[in-house]
Amino acid sequence: MRATRLRPLAVVLALLAAATGPAAAHVRYVTPGSEPVAVAEFLVAALSEPFNLAVLAAGAGMLVVVGLVYRRVRPFPADVAAFRAAMREYDDLVPWLLRLSLGLPLVGAGFSGYLFTPAFEPAAPTFVRLFGITTGFLLLFGLATRVVAACGLGAYLAALALQPGLLLAVEYVLGFLAVLLVGAGRPSADHVLARLARDDRTVYSRVDPVYRRFAVPAAARVRPYRRYVPVVVRVGLGVAFVYLGVTQKLMNPGDALAVVEKYALTSLVPVAPELWVVGAGLTEALVGVVLLAGAFTRAAAGVAILLFTTTLFGLPDDPVLAHVSLFGLASALMITGAGPHSVDARVASDSTTAPPTRPESDPDVEADATVTDD
Repeated sequence: MRATRLRPLAVVLALLAAATGPAAAHVRYVTPGSEPVAVAEFLVAALSEPFNLAVLAAGAGMLVVVGLVYRRVRPFPADVAAFRAAMREYDDLVPWLLRLSLGLPLVGAGFSGYLFTPAFEPAAPTFVRLFGITTGFLLLFGLATRVVAACGLGAYLAALALQPGLLLAVEYVLGFLAVLLVGAGRPSADHVLARLARDDRTVYSRVDPVYRRFAVPAAARVRPYRRYVPVVVRVGLGVAFVYLGVTQKLMNPGDALAVVEKYALTSLVPVAPELWVVGAGLTEALVGVVLLAGAFTRAAAGVAILLFTTTLFGLPDDPVLAHVSLFGLASALMITGAGPHSVDARVASDSTTAPPTRPESDPDVEADATVTDD
């Protein structure tokens, strides 16, 4: 009788574990190694347990009910509006946040000797170190930002053709694309140099070979596409979550089970290890799908940040820098929201209370009087 009473509590704890458990991470970074496990047999065994199915069904049902109730009731409208307004005030800092999100982990990768992901250490460590440190610092300083982002994107795609394992860091593709669209922003070296080059009274404006010939035309070409930056970030983060949830958990149960055993996660929440793995994989995949659809985008980004935070605190030997790029992209999405071509945008267009869109600016390069600083 007592076990029957405790079963609902176990369900609740399992749901919380699936939503925020430290098993949600790059499994390959922390796995102690394991014997191969047949994926089909693992999934059949895990999903044939009535308790596991009940927990997963209850979690899915709860999410659907919460989403429908929120859309219909719209609780705390003033608080939500104030939060969105506060987020929009940080729009001009998105380029800086994106540069930090890519620059910091690249510098760390350079000093550590791996390329983009700790799972890939090429045979030419000197070149890898120089690439990571140079590219990372230039992004952090915001110097020749769009050129550096283009070079970084090209290097990633070239390396990916040789090492498919780099898909573990697929967020770099969309991160570099986003930086190409927004430029350096401010604070940055590009912004300062553009100010100097724009003022005809300065000595620098007479010797600078880049501003009017290259920077201004480049900014003019990408300006019409800047509104798609939230889409780029959202899709990149969504693809990364789906990929990690499916390939690192559901399709790699051996290593995922080894991680559960290594950190004794079943003592944290007393459920079967299989439920930990399936729950974590489905949670990450679901977050990715929600981001791809652009539904409840800021809430999904908040869940992503919670997943990263619990992972970093829950797994003491997890490489922190390897998650900074994902953490930064999720933080940027909290500011920008879903952007166009999303469920959120469609809902907002149907609502009479949708906030007005702020005019875009290009603070890193001022072409002429038609381009503002702020």
